[in-house]
Amino acid sequence: MRRVLAGALACVFAISANASLAQDKPPLKLGGILDMSSLYADITGSGSETAAKMAVEDFGGTVLGRKVEIVVGDHLNKADLAANIARDMIDNQGVEMIFDVAASATALAAGEIAKARGKIIMFNGPGSIRLSNEACGPYTVHYVFDTFAQANVTGLAAVKSGLDTWFFLTADYAFGQDLEKDTSNVVVKSGGKVLGSVRHPINTSDFSSFLLQAQASKAKVIGLANAGGDTINTIKQGAEFGITKGGQKISPLLAFVTDIDSVGLETAQGLLLAEAFYWDLNDDTRAFSKRFMERTKRVPTSAQAGVYSSVMHYLQAVKAAGTTDAATVMKVMKETPINDMFAKNGKIREDGRMVHDMYLFEVKKPSESKGRWDDYKLLATVPGDQAFQPLSESRCPLVKK
Repeated sequence: MRRVLAGALACVFAISANASLAQDKPPLKLGGILDMSSLYADITGSGSETAAKMAVEDFGGTVLGRKVEIVVGDHLNKADLAANIARDMIDNQGVEMIFDVAASATALAAGEIAKARGKIIMFNGPGSIRLSNEACGPYTVHYVFDTFAQANVTGLAAVKSGLDTWFFLTADYAFGQDLEKDTSNVVVKSGGKVLGSVRHPINTSDFSSFLLQAQASKAKVIGLANAGGDTINTIKQGAEFGITKGGQKISPLLAFVTDIDSVGLETAQGLLLAEAFYWDLNDDTRAFSKRFMERTKRVPTSAQAGVYSSVMHYLQAVKAAGTTDAATVMKVMKETPINDMFAKNGKIREDGRMVHDMYLFEVKKPSESKGRWDDYKLLATVPGDQAFQPLSESRCPLVKK
């Protein structure tokens, strides 16, 4: 009896000790570097934080006996601040993976910090093609979209439909410059012509002088190589100038459903745009979006949906790898196809590009919409291997040729 009692007590103590050890393990921290207060706040911002937390909850809240925590910082669209936040998250807060980093200049800055420290960084909001080319790294993932895919899907469709002369209105930083360059290449290769371009400061309020130059060019298409609040203001002011009524077409080369909601269908109707995700695509996107809307009162953007998918993919890889070691986790992430509400048979290539289908949409007329957020008509699904830059053209030093 004494031996039985001693054995039972030993089991109890062992279980208690294991539970205590699990509680003593430090949390696994994932860090979002977000635009919480400026022109990209609707695209990423608090919605990206919500999406990340939803992924953690759906995963179960813990991995390898560690509680998963989401921490965030507001980069205020300043590259130096983004770098400092990344440095503090990794060096002082113990963050193992960074996600989102909306805006390209801030992403390039934060990416260098993560690369130097050997930590995984997953880009959801930024678009510069440099992130999977010159600025690629062994632990860098460009997840949602990039300037090549946006240009390839939108520009090619426009030229094929006869919209073959272009003038660009470009945000003067890495993302805008890359988007103009990539779209220009698509237009010219497809037989079109670029008649000129003008660059504007990021987060400006008055586009009148830029729009007048675009109008005077007589180009069939005014390509907007900008994003967020800049895109919204350009479209609204372009309508006030009567540009579309005069026969020119405005093409936002990167627009999100939140942008269209802000502009309104009366002004935005007929716009062609490329997206990586739309809330009303299928049963899976609708189910996720319904849960997201219950928390945020708005549908998710492609960047926010991408945050959920990337955080979930990372956590699944950590579980499968049995470690948070960046090299080991990254190997599992690249070997494992991504199948969820965001992507079907998505794959992370050696350059860090996550390849998945892209979609070409046309903005509905007000008479076609059933209500708020019912904004898009699907025109085409472009397979990932056709939408994104082929590896043969990659400038990433990690790609073997």
